[in-house]
Amino acid sequence: MSLAVLFPGQGTQHPGMLRWLDGANPRAVQPLVDALGADWRSRVADAEWAQRNDVAQPLITGLCIAAWHALAGLLPRPAVVAGYSVGELAAFHAAGVFAAQDAMALARRRAELMDESAGKVATGLMALAGAPCELVRRLCDEYDVTLAIQFARDHVVLGGAKVALARAAAESERAGATVTQLNLTIASHTPWMFAAVKPFADLLETVTFERPRFPLVTDNQARVLWDAQDLRRALSAQLATTIRWDECMTEVAERGTSCVLEIGPGTTLSRLWNARYPAVPARSVDEFTKPVAIARWVTDVLA
Repeated sequence: MSLAVLFPGQGTQHPGMLRWLDGANPRAVQPLVDALGADWRSRVADAEWAQRNDVAQPLITGLCIAAWHALAGLLPRPAVVAGYSVGELAAFHAAGVFAAQDAMALARRRAELMDESAGKVATGLMALAGAPCELVRRLCDEYDVTLAIQFARDHVVLGGAKVALARAAAESERAGATVTQLNLTIASHTPWMFAAVKPFADLLETVTFERPRFPLVTDNQARVLWDAQDLRRALSAQLATTIRWDECMTEVAERGTSCVLEIGPGTTLSRLWNARYPAVPARSVDEFTKPVAIARWVTDVLA
């Protein structure tokens, strides 16, 4: 019986997220305060502010790290950890690869580089559900959009210029797919981010990387990596390459996972997991009101 821990990415933030953190040890939330100010909680109510890339990436990273530190002493040792998109920074920290201050600094610089990479072109992401592979290929070929994230065979995220996404969305709806425009201002995990990869890789070379304390599945390769240089390459490469989250879930499942805990705001990753592996329970810490209740649920599932 083993626990898997998943850390979510951007787009999951909301005003009431992780309210139980407000009563946590102040040291747990200090990275958030240092990055965004002591009034970060009240400012999240301003959706325009909270969705800005330079805010969202350190916000998500700080929330995930704070929640991890509040819970780690109450949970069994994870059998495997993975992070989705910017959630990888929290996953790397949780696995002991680098310090919390490094994760927060990387989140801030990652956001800056990705904002700069697209230049003055308005780019973004949109999710498609009920989209067969043939439709996705046609959209990419005809509308100059790119597969950014694969959740399932017919559930994907496409990225590109907003004008191209609008045309692809209209075609998708005509084909019967469900389209959701995501609240992100950049085309993450697509060639639009190529200019960010090398400077981010160079920055990672200045950060001390330790061997992970437990298996760490990376987005770029959808497999467990242990070597520091392999981890650096994977963390930078994922900025501009497709995330195969479906394959990441497969790798996590194959570690003998019997319980999944999503540590961060929202329920995106736990819902995706439950749809794919209904026999293995998954929940998000955002569904609970107290850390002890989270730990009790994990204990009960693993009993």
